Amino acid sequence: MALTPSDVGRIAHLARLELDAAEQAAMLEQLNGFFAIVERMRAVDTTGVAPLYTPLSAVQEVALRLREDATAECIDREANQASAPAVQDGLFLVPRVIE
Repeated sequence: MALTPSDVGRIAHLARLELDAAEQAAMLEQLNGFFAIVERMRAVDTTGVAPLYTPLSAVQEVALRLREDATAECIDREANQASAPAVQDGLFLVPRVIE
């Protein structure tokens, strides 16, 4: 999937970026290079390959360091809301954004 200069212009517009012609050309080259890498990776047959939880596990045995799940009541609501500009009845008050 190769992008066109108009695609880069649209992406820049959506991202609210102002790119001049040279920057758009450089971005086009970088994005198309990225998509070329993705296409090369898609071409590799990975059937039967188990996903790795860490790249290190491909070369050596890695023990998972898991801890026991335990519930604890550690929420200090007053401390968490101390820096809030407005709080009422334990809730954060925010400005209305939808009319």
